[in-house]
Amino acid sequence: MTFSSHVFRHSKQLRNASGLLRQDHAVMVRWFTHSTRSVTSKGDDMLKHRQISNVFGENVCACKSCSGFMSSTPVLARSYRVVSSTKVQNGLAASGMVFSRGITCSDVQLKRSFATNSGLPPHQELGMPSLSPTMTEGNIARWLKKEGDQVSPGEVLCEVETDKATVEMECMEEGYLAKIIHGDGAKEIKVGEVIAITVEDKDDIEKFKDYKPQASDGEAPQAPPASTPAKEEVVEKAPSPPEPKAAKPSTAPATDRVFASPLARKLAEDNNVSLSSIKGTGPDGSIVKADIEEYLASGKKDLPAAPSKADAKSTVSAINYTDIPTSQIRKVTASRLLLSKQTIPHYYLTVDTCVDKLTKLRAELNSLQEASGGKKISINDLVIKAAALALCKVPQCNSSWTNDYIRQFHEVHINVAVQTDNGLFVPVIRDADKKGLSAISEDVKNLATKARENSLKPADYEGGTFTVSNLGGPFGIKQFCAIINPPQAGILAVGSAEKRVVPGTAAGEFKFASYMSVTLSCDHRVIDGAIGAEWLKAFKGYIENPETMLL
Repeated sequence: MTFSSHVFRHSKQLRNASGLLRQDHAVMVRWFTHSTRSVTSKGDDMLKHRQISNVFGENVCACKSCSGFMSSTPVLARSYRVVSSTKVQNGLAASGMVFSRGITCSDVQLKRSFATNSGLPPHQELGMPSLSPTMTEGNIARWLKKEGDQVSPGEVLCEVETDKATVEMECMEEGYLAKIIHGDGAKEIKVGEVIAITVEDKDDIEKFKDYKPQASDGEAPQAPPASTPAKEEVVEKAPSPPEPKAAKPSTAPATDRVFASPLARKLAEDNNVSLSSIKGTGPDGSIVKADIEEYLASGKKDLPAAPSKADAKSTVSAINYTDIPTSQIRKVTASRLLLSKQTIPHYYLTVDTCVDKLTKLRAELNSLQEASGGKKISINDLVIKAAALALCKVPQCNSSWTNDYIRQFHEVHINVAVQTDNGLFVPVIRDADKKGLSAISEDVKNLATKARENSLKPADYEGGTFTVSNLGGPFGIKQFCAIINPPQAGILAVGSAEKRVVPGTAAGEFKFASYMSVTLSCDHRVIDGAIGAEWLKAFKGYIENPETMLL
């Protein structure tokens, strides 16, 4: 009856905490148990905290910079810390435990923490943000704020090197930067791992001078593995008592065939030991591992030993080499291209295109550009335009594969491969079919510069529907096959132009012409061979008759 009266007394307040009851009903049960009767008298403190509702399956944020519902990613993470008092700011005191909720604002991981036994004031833990769909870890390029600086919503705290580019991390709430956990140049920080601490009161900064983030509860005890070796020893001792070993050799069958366990054969082979010279003590006189080890220990081996693994390792280590750390962009490029080759059924179509008219048109356009003060147009700009128009003519190639359907895009966004010192980037030229050649040229140059400076934003490389990779102009590669950039269904590999002798108009007449080889890599799940050939035919038509691109 005592506990029922407490429930009745607080029923009016509990009616306003429906979200709390739905999510934390187990906490409420413990709160009214006999073990927490001393806390019950202070029940009013429990309901004085700021209410945060959370409907199951939906993410709600109550911070200043968010307006309510957020992404489908779970954002309310509970952490449990023991405290001595029951009255806690913005938290729930129950049976000496604080149930603090970490709230993610936009992409930045924020975790609200409170006063603990160490006497720390209320503070906020800033986690490594997830700044792209494929990001699992990131690096801190540099901090733009120092410890002790005041921060406001929208101000840039630091620059984070993601799996694709370097992105600025903005502050979400007003306060002071009390502690930087990972400084400039910190590498391989997992998404959600604490990188800094902010406080609301400037006087609290000094209290976080020696602060270290607490390990998650899941990482706590690791004692069980310690007992494993003892179990293994028991298992090893049980099956091989010494008495049977002594009695077994006499039972060995008189035959030329040598019986040995696979492990014993491997050990004998590694040490150049003949099995016929060893007497087995295993079942039916078979040779076991212990027999080989005993033979080697007795020093009876008369054959030269094969090089051991340690010797092989020392031989390898004698070779001079340098281990180059992999950047985030290199790791992601490796994983995505591996995924592409393993999961996408590639096939390749190659065609030679005459570029005499294309180079002539380019020269005429560049003369006009020089007269007007514009930038020169490259062959690659004309290739991008021709590819975009060919995608409009054959829209099946402007598609992407999903397990349930093929998604065909209505806009044409061309990714262009750009090689930099930091790795391979593929910035996107949006609406390439609708842009003029001068606009495409301007976009390519600006994005290539940003890629080399490692300053691309997610909007600069996300959302492409087709990719063009050109190794002909810059490197003189005649022909190559490119790997599809998932989730796209095609990529065009552009080779260099070369002069060839071709038949002329009259019989027995020959002339010189410049030809460029291009290879289309297709996802056979999306693009059938005939469709790929049709796209290449359209592309070749635009290249060999470039005036049609201007219509």
